[in-house]
Order: sequence, then structure tokens, then C-alpha cells
Amino acid sequence: MITEILFYLFATVLVASAATVVSARNPVHSVLFLILAFFNAAALFLIAGAEFLAMTLVIVYVGAVAVLFLFVVMMLDVDFIQLRSGFQKYLPVGALVGAVLFVELLSVIGGWKFAPQAGQLRFAPIVSTVSNTEALGRILYTDYVFLFQAAGLVLLVAMIGAIVLTLRDRKTSRHQSIRQQTERKVGDTLEMVTMSLGTGTGTEFYRPKVEEAVDAEPVDHGHGGHGHGH
Repeated sequence: MITEILFYLFATVLVASAATVVSARNPVHSVLFLILAFFNAAALFLIAGAEFLAMTLVIVYVGAVAVLFLFVVMMLDVDFIQLRSGFQKYLPVGALVGAVLFVELLSVIGGWKFAPQAGQLRFAPIVSTVSNTEALGRILYTDYVFLFQAAGLVLLVAMIGAIVLTLRDRKTSRHQSIRQQTERKVGDTLEMVTMSLGTGTGTEFYRPKVEEAVDAEPVDHGHGGHGHGH
């Protein structure tokens, strides 16, 4: 009885916080409600007996992803008035995309069918010799290893795409030439200086090469018009 009450309590808070994430006007509030949704989802995993997934959700998503979102949103100076100015302009396209997604969700829910043995699996005995983490690892890295690798590849492509889209090449930035550094010789940057004895140092040492300025050609002012007047 207590488990059912806790389940419905956490589920209600989870659905409410998830709805607030997309409906809040302040993005900082959206991230905070997202963290609340993650905590309630972790509680539901604990009730279901998946303690490994619950701890992973709290450590990875709440401790890293959500906090990263919060810092990024707080550090970016986003002009929300400018973002909302084009709402009516893109409203038809957004409504069309939303309608397509809604139809897809209805088709998925309408075509959902439970397996015939699903009811019997609920009362199947739990193997005591295999832990929850080990069973999850066997399923993920043995039965669905190719799907797991495909998901990692998709995330890698998304990460590279985000870096390419946000990369800005500034004209004032300095670029490092690895080839030029590795092919550089000692004589290109250093010169040998010979010192006389008694100066407190060795007879020879290296110092950075100083490029000598080219002397300007002298201007002859003695053969002007005044010189031929005598």
C-alpha cells in the first residue's frame, strides 16, 4: 500500500515537473524543474528495483548534464524578447510539425500490444545469483551490443556537429603550426654569442636571434639645385 502511494506521488510530481519544463518562461526555472523531474524518475527506478539506473540517473544527469545546462543558461546573455518576436512568423510551421508528431504518437499508442506472456513475467522468480547491475550489463552489452554501438555513434556525430556549428574562426586568433615547429632548427631561432673571459659566464652561449633592421638608404642633399649655383 505504501509503495503504491509513493509510486503515484512520484509519478504525479514527475509529470507536473516535466510539463513545467516546456511551459516555463524562464529557462533557469525550466532547468530546475528538469532536475526535479530527474530526481522523481530516479525514485521510480528505486521503487521498481533498478537501483543501478536510479544512481546513474542522479549522478550522470542531475550531477553533470542538468548542472551543465544550468550554468550554460545562466552564463549566456540570451535576448528572450528577440526570440519571442518571431513566434507568430514560425507558428504555422511549428503547428505542422507538432501535428505530425501527434499523429505519430497516436499511431504508436494505437498499435501497442502486450506480449502474451507479459502477465506471467511479472510473477517470475528473480534469480538471486545474478545482481541487477550484472543482468543489465549482460542485456546491454550482449543482446543489444550493436544497438548500443549505434547509439554511441549517433551521439558522436551529434557532438561533432555541435562543435562544427558553434566554431567561430576569429581574425585575431593565433593558430599553431605543428609542422613548422617540428621542422625548426636551432640556428633558425638561436645564435651563438662568444663572450670574453672574465665576464662571469662561459665563453659561448645561445641567445634568441634578433633580426637586424635594414638600414635606410642615405638621402643625398648635397647635389641639389643650390650646389650648381656657384
